[in-house]
Amino acid sequence: MQLETEECALPALETTKVAEHRKRGLFFLGGAFAFAGFTMALQMGLNSNFVADVMKLSPAQQGVLEACRETCGIMALGVLAVLTWLAEPLIAAAMLAMLGIGLGAYAYVPQTEYGWLICASLFWSQGLHVWMPLPNSMTLALAEPGRAGRRLGQMQAAGSAGSALALLVALALVSMKVSIRHLYLLAGAAAVLGGVSCLGIPYQMKAERPRLIFRRKYGLYYLLCFLEGWRKQICIAFAGYLLVKRYQTPLPTMLELSIVIQALGYLVAPRLGRWIDRAGEKRALVFYYCSLTVFFVGYALIESRYVLWALYIVDSVFFAFTMALTTYVNRIAPKEEHTPTLSMGVAMNHIASVAMPLAGGLLWQRFGYQWAFLTGVLTAGCSIVVALKLPERDKPLATEITEDTEKSRI
Repeated sequence: MQLETEECALPALETTKVAEHRKRGLFFLGGAFAFAGFTMALQMGLNSNFVADVMKLSPAQQGVLEACRETCGIMALGVLAVLTWLAEPLIAAAMLAMLGIGLGAYAYVPQTEYGWLICASLFWSQGLHVWMPLPNSMTLALAEPGRAGRRLGQMQAAGSAGSALALLVALALVSMKVSIRHLYLLAGAAAVLGGVSCLGIPYQMKAERPRLIFRRKYGLYYLLCFLEGWRKQICIAFAGYLLVKRYQTPLPTMLELSIVIQALGYLVAPRLGRWIDRAGEKRALVFYYCSLTVFFVGYALIESRYVLWALYIVDSVFFAFTMALTTYVNRIAPKEEHTPTLSMGVAMNHIASVAMPLAGGLLWQRFGYQWAFLTGVLTAGCSIVVALKLPERDKPLATEITEDTEKSRI
């Protein structure tokens, strides 16, 4: 009788240990999300003023810098493939440390040393791009059965809290005349603390070897990802740079714009997601790309910095529309091909993200800033044409039901 009682107690003890591991892992992972969010909010909020006011980069130099940083997104898949023998928390800790060291180095890069700026940027960008797929992967590994969505939401909330805190702290420090270089030290320290937090996550998880799938039936998705990479870099590389370089927008104002963008994104994204579910990807993306056409014409022709500030906010919030690309993959691809297909989309996105800053910087330098944004009008027009070819939500897809997927459903 005693033996039977002890045997029954073993599964309960095992379950308790698993629950403790989950709880501890989620706590430290939430900390990593928050610290990484803190770091990246500062990086995005400070970047335009740093490159334009402190480093005094020309448009061509800014384009080369962004292109170099984006090459790390292509290399990240290879780095993860090499490191698959390591546990994910260890990879995440190392990558956040790289992110922190590289960003912190901005505090010491001399204004005249453009090459050192590129080296520091490559270092932190490689850490960031390898880190990016790991947080959600670790969250799914730690989540209880049936609670993955809830845990992902909690982790995203932790990241959002870190981002909001970073912008408020930066705004307060800037008002106290703290230099932008010292703010980069703060950003770097937060990333390193995020890496330390990753060391508290259980090490049982191993990184999955990344795979890419290139199939003709996903061609519209690949093309839209490529065009989105071009559009994204117009905003990231040149929109904020325009506000600072041409319209002398001060750092406190750029931080305030970032706070508004974060707040609106927090409110708009869930509602936008529900609208995409109802309206379908085709309608959502056509509306998105039509709006982008207006935005790019606005950047090129509007000369009121107050109107451009509002345009910059709306343009940044509209990034949320890209979730329609992910829901489209969820609809056209079988479950086992979701991650490889999305990874191929990321690769296509980054190819354009490397090309656009180079082309945009040269156009700005040679013909004027308007032409860097007018290329976006052409890109948005092409995107509209491609999006119109997407099937309606209520129509069955020829590629959606195959013999294999039908068998798996049965």
